[in-house]
Amino acid sequence: MEEASGPPVELWPDNAQSVNVFMAMSTQWRMGPIGPSGLDYNVLPEVWRRLKVAPVDRDQVFQDLMAMEDEALRVMREKKD
Repeated sequence: MEEASGPPVELWPDNAQSVNVFMAMSTQWRMGPIGPSGLDYNVLPEVWRRLKVAPVDRDQVFQDLMAMEDEALRVMREKKD
């Protein structure tokens, strides 16, 4: 995993659970012929179980995960160009 660069960022408590799920999914990128194409959502139930994400929170965590995934893909593609 590439080391982060730049100044540290503040993580609001409301976002901690979503960021923890994203970090736990960091090894679950599906790869295509041109690189990462998205996260493998098949592992989400196990991640939610292990991180104790309450069912009531999962819709919001999933929305947050997709937003972070989109941005990560944009940055990875940008670095490739």
